[in-house]
Amino acid sequence: MTMESGKPLAESKGEVAYGVSFLDYYAGEAIRPSSAGGGFIAPSPFTTDTGAPKGKIMAVQEAVGVTAMVTPWNFPIAMITRKVGPALAAGCTAIVKPSELTPLTAIALKVLADRAGVPDGVFELVTSDRESTADVGKEFCINPTIKKISFTGSTPVGKLLMKMSSDTVKRVSLELGGNAAFIVFDDADIDQAVDAAMSSKFRNAGQTCVCADRFLIHHSVEEEFISKLSKQVSQIQVGHGMKEGVTMGPVITKTSVSNIKEKVDKALSEGAELAFGGSPLPELGPNFFEPTIVQNVKPSSLLWCTETFGPVVAITTFDTEEEAIELANDTTSGLASYFCTKDAERIFRVAGRLENGIIGINAGIISSASAPFGGVKESGLGREGSAAGIAEYLETKYMYLNL
Repeated sequence: MTMESGKPLAESKGEVAYGVSFLDYYAGEAIRPSSAGGGFIAPSPFTTDTGAPKGKIMAVQEAVGVTAMVTPWNFPIAMITRKVGPALAAGCTAIVKPSELTPLTAIALKVLADRAGVPDGVFELVTSDRESTADVGKEFCINPTIKKISFTGSTPVGKLLMKMSSDTVKRVSLELGGNAAFIVFDDADIDQAVDAAMSSKFRNAGQTCVCADRFLIHHSVEEEFISKLSKQVSQIQVGHGMKEGVTMGPVITKTSVSNIKEKVDKALSEGAELAFGGSPLPELGPNFFEPTIVQNVKPSSLLWCTETFGPVVAITTFDTEEEAIELANDTTSGLASYFCTKDAERIFRVAGRLENGIIGINAGIISSASAPFGGVKESGLGREGSAAGIAEYLETKYMYLNL
């Protein structure tokens, strides 16, 4: 995984454990009432001529059938197990098209599945190059044998898959792009906020869909937050993921480096200020970009309005809670957001108003096999993880028993 995606070896090992956690979780979920074969019996509203209850209402959950998954490169094991785990637990078969950028990790996972005794045809891979990826996706969507498609990736591609799946009225789960806000209120524990920011922003070189992108810092704590964040960022060791001591690897392509640089430079030309970093690291290789902090970013800037998918902190300030919530919600995405405060009333007040499917409070790492993962607005449909994740692979059949 490290050789293929570039992430540091420690992160790769962490992802293996994270990926395994979904298989463990759904192995248990398979025999619970929430899985296939489960359901419920309800009293019947029907009566006999004499007014006595008549019959039973029974609902039984059944596997959807053949499922297809399209997974991304940034978590080449965990994004497969997070989808295939619940599918197999529900009794479905699964066909996975991994990213063309990280096919070897997926193939290694398939080899392990075969060794573990997963029967032929139950878990299969379809690999492709960039040119044929669209054809594979189209086949998944229009083939009537496939009853459900699950996709993790960009919002434009997710919308296209959703459209193509409509002709067969296929069930669709979409985990799409984010542009997460990270709010630091004036009463926050700044050291805790900085730790949360570091773990959320710089994991996998900022290339996760729940990475904090837009940092909203109360003006009264901006200086302290940036000073402490810059100190921690300066300790990040950038380099080859297999090298000892490296804590941040490259971004996935040379094009990513160019896009990040363009967005940072444009923000600076619009009046933003560079607090740390800001440049590629060609001495390390064509895919490296240094950890970067940009302050006084305008909410109209491309760096603010769009997901960066790189190691860049974009900062603006706010004065009131209302202003922070409005800025955080001013986006078409709604996957994750974060905020830091010590006020218990504010925790529930702000969490209730943020338009996101996932919210981290005083924390930057929020994903777990036992938690429902998914977004609102244009960040997707459905949930992965928890009992909600297996429900995506089940149909409910109602039977009336006239007994």
